[in-house]
Amino acid sequence: MLAGLFAIAGGVALLVLAIVTGVSVFFRYILRAPIFGIEDITTMSLTVIVAAAIVWAAVQKGHVSVNVITMAAGRSVTRFTDAVGRLASCAMLTFASYALFVKGSCGMPCGAMTSNLSIIHSPFYYVLGLAMGVYALLVLTHLLIGFAHWRGTDPNEATD
Repeated sequence: MLAGLFAIAGGVALLVLAIVTGVSVFFRYILRAPIFGIEDITTMSLTVIVAAAIVWAAVQKGHVSVNVITMAAGRSVTRFTDAVGRLASCAMLTFASYALFVKGSCGMPCGAMTSNLSIIHSPFYYVLGLAMGVYALLVLTHLLIGFAHWRGTDPNEATD
């Protein structure tokens, strides 16, 4: 459900980005009157799109993985490498989420705002932090499911 909400937010942001880009191109090249602050709006729209893409791709298993180890070794080895990889991924995603929330909480005193329209970055840091946190929880869930299926086939193991 949360991934669906992110997908909707990303779709809306993509629509906003397309409209803003079309209007911007029309004003800049046809009317010869560029719109002030358009870069700020596109940058913030792209932030929401990236956050939505992170969560949606994580839930849909759309992130790229390369299974080099399975070519040389079987499930007995990948049990351990999957666990280590998922643990490292979870740690990095958790740290990234934490860092985004810490950076976002600083806001205007740290100068975290766009250059033209002075849009505060804090909510966008929080959205990215939430996206990374959701992905970290998903990886942690996959790690626990991998432990539960230690002797059998891991349903979340990447396939060729």
